[in-house]
Parts: sequence; C-alpha cells; structure tokens
Amino acid sequence: MGNLSVRNLTRELQRYCYIARMKLPNFLPVGDRSRKILLLALPSIGGMTSQNLMNLIDTAMVGSLGAPALAGVGMASLISFMSVAVVIGLATAVQATAARRYGEEKYDETALPLNGGLILALLLGLPISVGLFLAAPWLFNLLVEDADVVAEGTPYLQARLLSVVAVGMNFAFRGYWNAVNLSRLYLYTLLMMHAVNVVLNYGLIFGNLGLPELGATGAGIGTSISNVLGTLIYFVMAYKLARDAGFLHKLPNTNQLRRQLKLGLPASLQQFMFSAGLTVLFWIVAQVGTAELAVANVLINITLVAVLPGIGLGLAAATLVGHALGRRNTEDAYRWAWDVSRIGVYIFILLGLPMLVLPDAVLAIFLREASLIDLGRLPLQVVGAGIVLDGVGLILMQSLLGAGATGQVMRVALGLQWLIFLPLAWLMGTQWGLGLLAIWLAFVGYRTVQTLIFALFWQRKAWARIEV
Repeated sequence: MGNLSVRNLTRELQRYCYIARMKLPNFLPVGDRSRKILLLALPSIGGMTSQNLMNLIDTAMVGSLGAPALAGVGMASLISFMSVAVVIGLATAVQATAARRYGEEKYDETALPLNGGLILALLLGLPISVGLFLAAPWLFNLLVEDADVVAEGTPYLQARLLSVVAVGMNFAFRGYWNAVNLSRLYLYTLLMMHAVNVVLNYGLIFGNLGLPELGATGAGIGTSISNVLGTLIYFVMAYKLARDAGFLHKLPNTNQLRRQLKLGLPASLQQFMFSAGLTVLFWIVAQVGTAELAVANVLINITLVAVLPGIGLGLAAATLVGHALGRRNTEDAYRWAWDVSRIGVYIFILLGLPMLVLPDAVLAIFLREASLIDLGRLPLQVVGAGIVLDGVGLILMQSLLGAGATGQVMRVALGLQWLIFLPLAWLMGTQWGLGLLAIWLAFVGYRTVQTLIFALFWQRKAWARIEV
C-alpha cells in the first residue's frame, strides 16, 4: 500500500462517503496502534484463512465423491478435531506465558513455555492417538447409522489420527511465534504445508501423479503427512532463532510445567468439549437426514473460513494484552482488545456479504445437487448475518485467554454450548421436526450471547489481577 496508512485510508473512505451523502465514523484505531495490530495479525489471519481454504479445497475434492463421502469426512473431521483439542488447547498457555515474559523483558526465558508445550503435546497426544485409532470403527458406528458414511469416514479418521502429536506441537510453536512477534513464521510454514497437502490430496484421492487412488482415505493421509512436515519445519526454525531464548536446552522445572498445565487445561477442556459438542451437533443433524449432514459439513467449513480470521486477530490481541500486562499497564491491555475488534468488524462485514447476497453461488462451489443448495441457502444467510458478532466474540475470547482467564472462558463457552444450544438443537431437529434452518438459527444465537458475555467480562477487568 506504499505510504497509504490505515489512518489515511479511513480519511479517504470518509471523503467518498460524504460525496455519496453518507457519513462514516472514525472507527479504526489510529496511527501506530493500527499498524502494530496489522503487522502482528495479518500473518495469523493469512495462516488461518489459508488453513480453512485448504479445508474447503479438501471438501470440494471429496464432494465430487458423493454425499456419503462428504458426510463421512465431515463427521471424521470433527472427531479428529476433538482428538487434538486437548493438546492444541495447551498452546494457549504457551502464548500467554511467553508473551508475559516478553513484556517483562525476560527474553532468555520466552522459549521455556514452548519447551513445556512440546513435552505436554507428546505426553498427552500419543495415548490419545493410539487409543482413538483403535476405537475408530466402534466410535463411527456409534455416531452414524448410514453404512456408506461409516465406510467412507472410518479410514479417513484413522489416517488423520496418525498426526495428533504433530498437530499439538504445531500449535505450541504457533503460540510461541505469536508471543514473540514472529507470527509471520507461522504463515510461511502453513503455506508450505498446504501446498504439500493439496498436491498429495489431488494424487491420493483420485489416483493422479502416479499415486494410488484411495478416495476419502487419501485426503486423510495427505493431511497427516503435511502436519508432520510442518512440525519438522518448525523445529528447524526454532533451533535457528530461539536457542538464545532457551529452546530445547533450557527445560522448565516441575513447578513451571505444573503451572503451565494448570493454565492450559481449562483451555484444553474447552477445546475438547467444543469439538465434542460439534460432533454431537453433527450426530443430531445425522438423525434429521444424510442430506442435512452433508450440507451441515459445508456450512461449518464455510463458517470457519469466515470466523477464523477472528482467531488470527484474537491471537494478535492476546499477544498485545500479554505484553501490556507484563509491563503492568492494565489500561493499555484493556484498549488492545477493543482496538483489534474495531479492525475486525470491517473484515467480518466483507466476509459475511457473499453469504447474504450470493448464497447459491457460494454453496455451488461445494454442492453439486440443486436440492442440497436449496437446503443450505437460508442457513448460510443466517451465518452471514451473525458473522460480525461471532468474530468480535472470538477476539474478546482470545484476549481473555491471553490475560490468563482460561477458567472463566471455559465456563461460559461450555455452559452455553452444552446446557442451552445442544439440548435446543436436539429438540428442534429430532423432536419438533423444524429442520436444519432452526438448528442453525440456534447455533448463531448462542454464539451471539457468548460474545455479549465476553464483552461484559472484558469491561469489568477482573482478568487484570491474574498472575501468569
């Protein structure tokens, strides 16, 4: 953009809106704060967006195999996410602790939380991977009645489970890079991983490039290989850039590891229960019908593309909050979450518009049958209408996690999802026969309430008293 700053861009927008007899408020944070947010957030946003674009490419490839394959991969992806939720939740503790040490200018200690995160990813991830791999056939038959969906989804799930430890380590590295203002390394690595994944999936799903034709299972194998590749790249990067910060040769002691586990476990439990809740949601939708399950898989993937930039912005907010709290500057920490949210609103509006205005065109990328597009049209528009509040909620949630309020976030998120939304979705879908649209209205509604509660928590500033 050359010399065009965010501030100047806002002024230009104001000028053109005035010409159109409109008035645009000076909504963006000014000057250095906007630049600092964008420099830290854009690599994470790019990484999050690329990750979900990869998921959408996978979905489009598998979608050509038919509704049972698409539904099976959708259910398996949720179970896979649940299997790694415990280990990826520990990355919250890595980022919060490393950012606090960075703010305290204890630079030679910033990699200690990373070392602890890698150890915990191995200790927790390995038994999870082995146990669920063996239980995958039983688990899939428990959740899905359609034999074709089970046949497609079970081997795909087992292939994904091979990389649970690698995914946990990758998220620990992500937390560290964000904490020390090196989020661009996360983006670079993800882009390499995704390029490899797309090529492998193209070959292994359809039998191209001299590779065997494995169908949906090939997509799972390609994803696991790319995850392991990412772990190796991260280790090489950290060995070159983080040795002075204690990477691998300065391990955390027992008390430090215990504190990190205590900080990370609520986030891990939240991640696990959230992903388990999505699995239950898909089970509920599966009771409604296989067509509804296939459409729900597409809706979830599209939603993640739209809201995960919010997590990218939220990771930037968590880092900035942690740095400010390390400097004992509560007011600055408080401002960062709202400044990041104001930038996020523009992004979420742009992402929500295609869902509201062109839902059929968006759905047609992934669904080949007109009846499935008709089924998904209104639910997708509901997602588009609620995406701004959902995205801001993710930023505030990450800000709270960056301040160490992991227990508070866990209680709100799990209470709303498990005590209100899922029972309501079950009643709407299986008892009252209201269909997919009613379930998705309830989904967007509970996410909106969650955002409002997180905003209230941030306003009260109780998080400023938490020691990390």
